[in-house]
Amino acid sequence: RSCKGKNIHQHSHPHSIKIPGDITLGGLFPVHARGHAGVPCGEIKKEKGIHRLEAMLYALDQINSDPELLPNITLGARILDTCSRDTYALEQSLTFVQALIQKDTSDIRCSNGEQPIIRKPERVVGVIGASGSSVSIMVANVLRLFEIPQISYASTAPELSDNNRYDFFSRVVPPDSYQAQAMVDIVKALGWNYVSTLASEGNYGESGVDAFVQISREAGGLCIAQSLKIPREPKLGEFDKIIKRLMETPNARGVIIFAHEDDIKQVLEAASKSNLTGQFKFVGSDSWGAKSSPILDQEEVAEGAVTILPKRASIEGFDQYFTTRSLENNRRNIWFAEFWEDDFRCKLTRPGIKIDPEKKKCTGEERISRDSHYEQEGKVQFVIDAVYAMAHALHNMHQDLCPGATGVCDKMDPVEGRLLLSYIHSVNFNGSAGTAVLFNENGDAPGRYDIFQYQMTNTTNPGYRVIGQWTNNLRLNVEEMQWTGGSRQIPDSVCSFPCRSGERKKMVKGVPCCWHCELCDGYQFQADEFNCEMCPFDMRPTLNRTACRPTPIIKLEWHSPWAVIPLFLAILGILATLSVIITFIRFNDTPIVRAAGRELSYVLLTGIFLIYFITFLMIAEPGTVVCAFRRLLLGLGMCITYSAMLTKTNRIYRIFEQGKKSVTPPKFISPTSQLMITFILISVQVVGVFIWFGVMPPHTIVDYEEQRPPNPELARGILKCDIADLSLICCLSYSIVLMVTCTVYAVKSRGVPETFNEAKPIGFTMYTTCIVWLAFVPIFFGTAQSTEKMFIQTTTLTVSMSLSASVSLGMLYIPKFYVIIFHPEQNVQKRKRSFKAVVQAATMSSRLSQKSISDKQNGETKIEPDRTQ
Repeated sequence: RSCKGKNIHQHSHPHSIKIPGDITLGGLFPVHARGHAGVPCGEIKKEKGIHRLEAMLYALDQINSDPELLPNITLGARILDTCSRDTYALEQSLTFVQALIQKDTSDIRCSNGEQPIIRKPERVVGVIGASGSSVSIMVANVLRLFEIPQISYASTAPELSDNNRYDFFSRVVPPDSYQAQAMVDIVKALGWNYVSTLASEGNYGESGVDAFVQISREAGGLCIAQSLKIPREPKLGEFDKIIKRLMETPNARGVIIFAHEDDIKQVLEAASKSNLTGQFKFVGSDSWGAKSSPILDQEEVAEGAVTILPKRASIEGFDQYFTTRSLENNRRNIWFAEFWEDDFRCKLTRPGIKIDPEKKKCTGEERISRDSHYEQEGKVQFVIDAVYAMAHALHNMHQDLCPGATGVCDKMDPVEGRLLLSYIHSVNFNGSAGTAVLFNENGDAPGRYDIFQYQMTNTTNPGYRVIGQWTNNLRLNVEEMQWTGGSRQIPDSVCSFPCRSGERKKMVKGVPCCWHCELCDGYQFQADEFNCEMCPFDMRPTLNRTACRPTPIIKLEWHSPWAVIPLFLAILGILATLSVIITFIRFNDTPIVRAAGRELSYVLLTGIFLIYFITFLMIAEPGTVVCAFRRLLLGLGMCITYSAMLTKTNRIYRIFEQGKKSVTPPKFISPTSQLMITFILISVQVVGVFIWFGVMPPHTIVDYEEQRPPNPELARGILKCDIADLSLICCLSYSIVLMVTCTVYAVKSRGVPETFNEAKPIGFTMYTTCIVWLAFVPIFFGTAQSTEKMFIQTTTLTVSMSLSASVSLGMLYIPKFYVIIFHPEQNVQKRKRSFKAVVQAATMSSRLSQKSISDKQNGETKIEPDRTQ
């Protein structure tokens, strides 16, 4: 303002650069870092601040000197420092809208009462910036109210793609949603499925991580162990707490970091302080990119870090421009002196300020790159492209609105913001790096990224190395990657390692990447990744438990110890039986053979032979024929034997009982009658067996239950006949009834003189047989739970049958055999006695027995018959 020629104008913008021009562009750059303890601005940022700011100045110079682009129109600028703080940037950006705010100046008067002359602020038609996403969001909310288009060179928050809220915002860098997709692809390519995320508080960090989490959830197979946030104003020890939290899930070694440069540096420092060098493998966003400042003095912790950066190229023209800047030729940059001091570590003399004796004095003759390290900042290309995008939009707009006009015509004074925005969205030109600059409907640039890894070993110069790129899909050279100590082995970042063969995954609730491995035990096999299933009953799992295999089928072998003893007894028994039969046939008409009852003796010996023979059938390999003969002969041998014995004891009993009453002999005591009775008794067994054949035809089964121990390797299927234990007992039950009945008759006939009958030998036979079979029952059923059940029961059954046959053979026929062979003189014809004499003798014997019962046991008194009859 001025009054009567007095210039009372104050420097309204002590923190801004003013470049005059026909059309003014705004610029927002983080020239200074965020200040601490209430101070808005901190130390100068050489790369992200000065390099980028100078890139805009360089671009303006190039455009203003280009006769083809905006000819006869000069672009000016108003460049502000955001100090890396959104609230501060908002205050500064109000400068851009001052010209659009109508002010009431009617009340303002000069000291002499006259109205002041108010200089109208320059009108900003578009803004280049800002850098941080949170700053861009804050500024965009104000600029859209005044319809001022904004093109960012570094803000990548996905939130800014919302065309409804940020319709005047565009950017020449791709949004973090692309970056997040690229990072998800990198993590998957490394074989990681369990990572933590770390974000700086604010739109850039939080929306970047949100996009990463969202995309990883949609892609599946990737879990977030922890999602941590770095506060805007971190307290002392905050970063140590973050590292401690990350160590709560030590398996999540991969850390996805969307954070500001300063925060990254402090995270690395905290990890180093906790002696966790090499523990974490960082995947950094473009805020880390290929910068050296975040990893300065923390190279060992950062080794192996994979970072991402929008595809860029070093602009040679800018290098030439910037390295020739000096204090003399760059006075338009009000912050350049501060940069000079920081870059060359010297101090400029200023009126009233003492020079620090520890710092050298700046001469002004220093040169960038010659006297200090210089490397072009990564976003320089995008700053230039953003300025050029604005220039191309204005150029196209001028051509349409002011055809043939020199300079800015009335239609472009002022420039209409919404119309300019449409021209911005329509631009398509080759940018400073030779790649196309264009915008989609949301104002976003296409996603093109370079992927870097910070490597220290096996490289000539430690630093970032390009290991791949992402343009809608990932191309990663894994073989070029190096990790801690130069290792080529990709470190693990998984919650749970893959389960071994035969183990199923038992998922941890709510964390799909974490599981416990549980062995498929017993007879289970691994049906799929998450389930164990039982093998079919006739199968057992393979050694690695990934499938089932048939259970081996066994049977009782001839050479088995369980078979050898029964076979030995059976062979001896058969030989003995055949010897007796042959002897009886040879001496068929001798008194002993005739007295033994030839007909029933042959029947009885046949039964004994069959009892021995069944052993071979019980051990033979089961088949339909073998099973049929087992059923038939198992009970038939005993039935024949005990039917014959019962007939004999019954005949003797009836004879001597009848003798007590009369001298008339009882009925059915002739050999033919005896045979008839025997065969009737035998026929009951045979009919029963054939009914069994009809109801349940004989067949074999494989019993997998019998030998199915906890260890499936020991499991066996046993080939056997389909004869249940109960069926076996039923088959033998008739023979047992005959045996018990025979025993009863033997007990009743114990008083009969032994000279005349076989009652006592039959009695002893039956007693002994009963004892054998009483021992058999508990052994047979007591082994039902044994793994060797079939073998034990078969052996028990065959041995018991052989013993009972041996008892019968030994008691009834071996003495006769002995007399026939070794004492033939006793095998001679004696004088015949009448039935009456036999009965009298028996009666007398009975009386004498009763008389001397106190001295001798029943049946022991011997009465010598009267041989004179």
